[in-house]
Amino acid sequence: MQSYIKAISYYLPEKVLTNDDLLEKFPGLKINELTRLTGVKERHIAAENEVASDLAVKSAEKLFSENTIKTDEIDFVIFCTQSNDYMTPSTACIIQDRLNLPKSCGAFDFNQGCTGYIYGLSLSKGLIESGQAKNILLLTAETVSKKIHPEDKSNMAIFGDGASATLISATENEEAGISDFVFGTDGSGFKEIIIKHGGSKFPYPQTTSVDYKDDFGNVRNDGNFYMNGSAVFSFSVKTAPALINEILEKSGKKKEEINLFILHQANQIILESIFIKAGIPKEKSFYCLEKWGNTVSSTIPIALKEAIDQGKAKPRDTIMLVGFGVGFSWAGTVVEL
Repeated sequence: MQSYIKAISYYLPEKVLTNDDLLEKFPGLKINELTRLTGVKERHIAAENEVASDLAVKSAEKLFSENTIKTDEIDFVIFCTQSNDYMTPSTACIIQDRLNLPKSCGAFDFNQGCTGYIYGLSLSKGLIESGQAKNILLLTAETVSKKIHPEDKSNMAIFGDGASATLISATENEEAGISDFVFGTDGSGFKEIIIKHGGSKFPYPQTTSVDYKDDFGNVRNDGNFYMNGSAVFSFSVKTAPALINEILEKSGKKKEEINLFILHQANQIILESIFIKAGIPKEKSFYCLEKWGNTVSSTIPIALKEAIDQGKAKPRDTIMLVGFGVGFSWAGTVVEL
């Protein structure tokens, strides 16, 4: 028994924040240079009363409407998010009820950010190939915009909100499936992408978050999302090319046998640097940033769906999926469509 990606969809909030909107808010912003570095021209932003579970449910409903899927056959719902509705219970339980999935369905959350989709595929593969499930609904959703300081123009320009829904199913087909995985972790980099306040170590209301400006004029505080751009760039460009080679070795594939490389859509300059360093030709490199930015755990599934819809990923193609980021963590695999 093998596992494979049977169907995939994504959902984006209705509100759109364009680069012109950012320029209006920050008149001194070097918008042309910023667009060149990030590759982002607009991003979708969750409404004030719209939370991660709302996005996830809408992405799942879209998946069901676009495909012939019997919801009563779903054995598990796995939800990757860093934007949980509550500290407890698991948001996946709430989603199970809202989607009217069977009460025999397993459900849990996990928090893994930029590598989350790869981790979710691995968890799904394990459940299916160990005989514990046949159909798994893997959801990702982030509302990172709610955690970015309103005067933090740097992160506001990069990140957007979004969600994805993937049905992973069991198959006897040897030619279509999810391959083995490569994982890596360097927890010494945990402070480089972080929301420091609000957890058990610095809880509210005992902890007070104070605004400060960085060297580039971005206003931040420890209760908001923080990313050390230069450190993340160095980590990504060093780690991802080596990860690509490890995935090739573990999968027994040659670079020429991979039809398309889909990486976590961090930003344009990081992707360009990785592809050049890894020796990936442009025709096998996929970019999916312009209209929605970095949607954290949802970037890889959104990019995969876009590649399929654009005809750049076809049936029987071999696709490499590569994630890297918060933690620091990295992960990857090869899938056969």
